[in-house]
Amino acid sequence: MLNLKDLSQPLEFWEYFEQITEIPRCSEHEEKVRAFIKEEAEKLGFKTQVDNAGNLVVRIPAKSKKKQNVVLQCHMDMVCEKNEEVIHDFSKDPLKINIIEIENEKWVTAEGTTLGADNGVGICYLLALMKKIHDGELDYESLGFDLLFTVDEEMGLRGAFKIDNDLINGKFLINLDAEDENAVIIGCAGGIVTFFHIKKDTFKINNKENLIPIKLFISGLIGGHSGVDIHIGRGNSLKIIGQILWKLNENYMMNIASIDGGNRTNAIPREASATFFAKEDEYSDIKEFIRDLVVKIKVLFEGIDPEIDISIEKLINYDNKEVLTKRIQDNLLKILYTIPNGPLSMHPKIKDLVFTSSNLAVIKTEKDKIEIQLSQRSLSEYFKNVIWEKANSLVQLTGLDVETIIDSDYPGWTPNFNSNLLTFTKDNYKELFNKDILVKALHAGLECGILKKKFPHMEMISIGPKNEGAHSPDERLSVKSVEKIWNFLLKLLEKLN
Repeated sequence: MLNLKDLSQPLEFWEYFEQITEIPRCSEHEEKVRAFIKEEAEKLGFKTQVDNAGNLVVRIPAKSKKKQNVVLQCHMDMVCEKNEEVIHDFSKDPLKINIIEIENEKWVTAEGTTLGADNGVGICYLLALMKKIHDGELDYESLGFDLLFTVDEEMGLRGAFKIDNDLINGKFLINLDAEDENAVIIGCAGGIVTFFHIKKDTFKINNKENLIPIKLFISGLIGGHSGVDIHIGRGNSLKIIGQILWKLNENYMMNIASIDGGNRTNAIPREASATFFAKEDEYSDIKEFIRDLVVKIKVLFEGIDPEIDISIEKLINYDNKEVLTKRIQDNLLKILYTIPNGPLSMHPKIKDLVFTSSNLAVIKTEKDKIEIQLSQRSLSEYFKNVIWEKANSLVQLTGLDVETIIDSDYPGWTPNFNSNLLTFTKDNYKELFNKDILVKALHAGLECGILKKKFPHMEMISIGPKNEGAHSPDERLSVKSVEKIWNFLLKLLEKLN
């Protein structure tokens, strides 16, 4: 339980935050949190509507005849990631949340799992706003609100793509999914998520060859968001394991049984494993070969991913003798070793903003296929397609039997530096905090890109409190930042009123 005395205002935010940490809300499973929000809204006397996609809107009407409507928006789902050694079932177990202190600043975090502040903060801001309007603590005479809660944002912004055109209405939209308390976001990258299904071809190894099963495991990486964290240089477990396996394959006789790693396309993969067979009398040499590689690989991550761990062990009682054919194995390793990953170009005008990137996100060895999931982003629609074409061409060059599935293809959000909403935002931030707010674009996909395409008349911004390590078990939410953005939001709504 959170001790509310240790937390910032509004207390209603933290009361709701604690409640939603006990409600399952992984992507594609938002039904329980949607029911909670809907029930809470109706209990407070507000009308609700759910569209065919599962998006929810809560309507708070204006009191005045001279009125305008504002849309406040967040997404209900969270990235469900945990450390491998942590026992946690996201479908039923409540998150174990704690308050920690780092350099005299309080943070809320979860034990060994993602916290879900992305975008639980948006949910709780809107629930707190509902409650305070109902209780008469807030009064916006001429403002009506459509509070929009979308589904499946973390699975390719699917809820925003499928939103009914008549679900929301307003001149302004404020998205609450940003993570920088000192910035207002007015643009973002578009992206493509691709699944490559490589048809498996296997055979059973001969026990007479004196081969032993060996497991290679990559762990200890920080990971993070594959958009906003892609420029930091953190290790990608799939690229690392692909590099090691490619070099082993060039130097030793080996047969790969499986490669698995990563969980989400929008997360930099933190862990990966491979099981392969090799000659027992070469095991010591292979261990030494890998140890030497590890020393060289770690140089790239000094000061960035210091806890990286690469281990190798013999497997006992491993009964599966089925391995990939040489043709599948060689070409799969070529893909993993050479496919572009990380930031590929920087914005030519905006300093330190990644322009185009690629994230090798997931690999799964299944019964009949090997699945590779790739997420690519760009601030240019043209270059978004260019990087996809290059990756697809590389996979096709192998000549393998590959089914290519585009899971999602979402547009970017072009900045509008002349919007009235941005002017109100800058003026109110300066008035409240006596300094200028940063105006930024993100190398991440926000629902604003899709919503702007669907509702082109709306002016949009995105704001939010300081939340670090999103999409990883290191996720943490700044307590004082929650209050700062709450006060800023109320000030901005007063200005619009």
